[in-house]
Amino acid sequence: MLRYLLPLGAFMAMAVFLAMGLSRDPRAVPSAMIDKPAPPIDLPLLQAPAQRLDLQSLQGQVWLLNVWASWCGPCRDELPVLRDVAQRHGIPLYGLNYKDKPEDARDWLARNGNPYVASASDTDGRVGIEYGVYGVPETFVIDGAGRIRYKQLGLITPDIWRTRIQPVIEALQ
Repeated sequence: MLRYLLPLGAFMAMAVFLAMGLSRDPRAVPSAMIDKPAPPIDLPLLQAPAQRLDLQSLQGQVWLLNVWASWCGPCRDELPVLRDVAQRHGIPLYGLNYKDKPEDARDWLARNGNPYVASASDTDGRVGIEYGVYGVPETFVIDGAGRIRYKQLGLITPDIWRTRIQPVIEALQ
């Protein structure tokens, strides 16, 4: 009898773990950066390479950092939502152009519209690595003290903005 119960018990345990794994959102990857200071971004601005993105000037306000690239289809798809967020909600939106040629990125913004206050050019992906970027697009909510409070993997849809990101921002303001 025991020789039948042991395999049955092992099967039941595997079925429980499989069910738990299938019920999780695959985009909900926990970030080790949550509640940690946002890494510095000492990179040239895409539109003004002689200037650098100054995160110190953002102290005291909640802002978004959107990681994007001209070669990223979903980045183009989320642009209308990003424009709406920046205009209607007054949230400062900064970009981190990730592993892209600056000329391609500038052309892409000219064609598709530029929702960003400014975008830093991270051609080698070094700053993206410091932020724990898995791919593009990704968006970070950064509080007034310069700490990362939320990370969105993948594109922002109106529903994701309304149900996930906006509540985080409202709680911080």
